[in-house]
Amino acid sequence: MAGKTVVILGGGVGGLMTANSLRTLLPDRHRIMLVEKNSQHSLAASHLWVMSGDRDPADITRPIASLVRHGVELITSDVHGIDVSRAVVEVDSGSLSYDFLVVALGAEMAPELVPGLPAAHTFYTLDGAVRLRDSLRQFPGGTVAVVVSSVPYKCPGAPHEGAMLIADTFRRRGMRDRVDMHLFTPEPQPMPVAGPELGDAVRSMLDSSGVGFHPGHKLKEVISEKGELVFEGKEPVKCDLLVAIPPHRGPTLARESGLANETGWIPVDPATLRTKHDNVYAIGDATTIAIPGRWKLDVPLNLPKAGVFAHCQADVVARRIAAEINGSPASETFAGDGYCVLEAGGRMAGFAFGDFLATPQPKVQMRNLGRSWHVGKVLFEKWWLAPYGLRRSLLRAAITMGARAVGIPVHL
Repeated sequence: MAGKTVVILGGGVGGLMTANSLRTLLPDRHRIMLVEKNSQHSLAASHLWVMSGDRDPADITRPIASLVRHGVELITSDVHGIDVSRAVVEVDSGSLSYDFLVVALGAEMAPELVPGLPAAHTFYTLDGAVRLRDSLRQFPGGTVAVVVSSVPYKCPGAPHEGAMLIADTFRRRGMRDRVDMHLFTPEPQPMPVAGPELGDAVRSMLDSSGVGFHPGHKLKEVISEKGELVFEGKEPVKCDLLVAIPPHRGPTLARESGLANETGWIPVDPATLRTKHDNVYAIGDATTIAIPGRWKLDVPLNLPKAGVFAHCQADVVARRIAAEINGSPASETFAGDGYCVLEAGGRMAGFAFGDFLATPQPKVQMRNLGRSWHVGKVLFEKWWLAPYGLRRSLLRAAITMGARAVGIPVHL
């Protein structure tokens, strides 16, 4: 049988997992090509620890080449176009023809969509986390506002974690009583997709950290010279330090190639991750997946954009593609299980987990704060950033055991 070519666009969590899994599942005659514009990979979940000063950038950054399995062809290049009618991807060096395409391009951040927002701090990029760390070290005191500018955004727990870790940073400096911490969001509650009970639990965590929570605040404009936040239908709010979760949008390439819908995100089959185009899959933050229910909040629910889902979706897609190439039935499906570790400071964290595709509503639970959840997140960080060939089976087993102990299937 002639060899097939699988092209994967994007070297984040989903893209790396897909490439490595396919290389494990397919004989060498089949080509696995991973296209990523950056030669270095930073673990986004650890950007918050860079912000808090618990990590240096070098601690959470690795060459992508060290994270891919032997036999994966890594192409460091921009992607200039996707032509699904010809099954071709355009890169710096020319055209790549594919038999199967996996789009894992993530979400793009667009702070320019809110007037005045580009000047704000953010921990959603590594450079932003470094700049924010330096500003927090120099901050003399005053009002700090963490603002979710729009939805959807990556990692639904990150704004809450960020606010609590900033509060903890000032607490460690002995100046918590000189800082007034607030979190503003257009959402009706923390993490609305998880339901009212979990939202109340996160509110309690924020309150215990001394963070004021303000739902229903849609950011309209930032007037930097006045230190003023303008929200739709609300009184302006003054702040001395603004930390923003900028607007997110679907990848430009997806919009230009016809893969995206009118919202700018790529619709996929929730079970198989297939797009409407033959042999084209999409995973992770670039996709949109509607999920059952609306809770009592009467808001439409979509699968959160989070690395844990990209991780699981990558395994499903790799197994389905491998089955098709090997002539076997493609039976693997995405179950919708996910989890989130919510760092609260002081090496304490909460743990939310559940089935986000359950009917009639997602079934999500929250475990109490504990050091074990923080340790689990550290262990995952160390495992993920280890060179692919040196990832220790013991660490892999420890992570798997910890997740399965609370009913979460993981694929490492």
